[in-house]
Amino acid sequence: MYTVVERELELRLVLSPERGVTVPARLGYRTDDPYAVHITFHIDSESPVHWTFARELLVEGVFRPCGQGDVRVWPSRAEGRGVVLMALSSPDGDALLEAPAAQVSAWLERTLRVVPPGTEGEQLGIDGGLAQLLAR
Repeated sequence: MYTVVERELELRLVLSPERGVTVPARLGYRTDDPYAVHITFHIDSESPVHWTFARELLVEGVFRPCGQGDVRVWPSRAEGRGVVLMALSSPDGDALLEAPAAQVSAWLERTLRVVPPGTEGEQLGIDGGLAQLLAR
């Protein structure tokens, strides 16, 4: 049995400094995959888009720029409010998404209460599995 922490929110797909499109999204975290966060975009469409990356990257990105390669995250301000920007790159294209920092932070805090940082390995039962293997 595992726990799921989800949050639906509206992200803004940044098309240019002046233009953006609202994208419904769902943040997901599961205790059976404790190191990862899952983001699903276009949740109402027939072809939702899924991204998975390290929870640690999103936690750090709320406070300071981090990441390299396919996923980069950093804090910023838009229209006087705190936002978290996520730059995602794939063979299908690149996207810059803006998320409300308060909503992302509140959701992350919920995931950190369920699985505190540094305890992710305990969720996987690796120690128990290893003990069984070594006992044989």
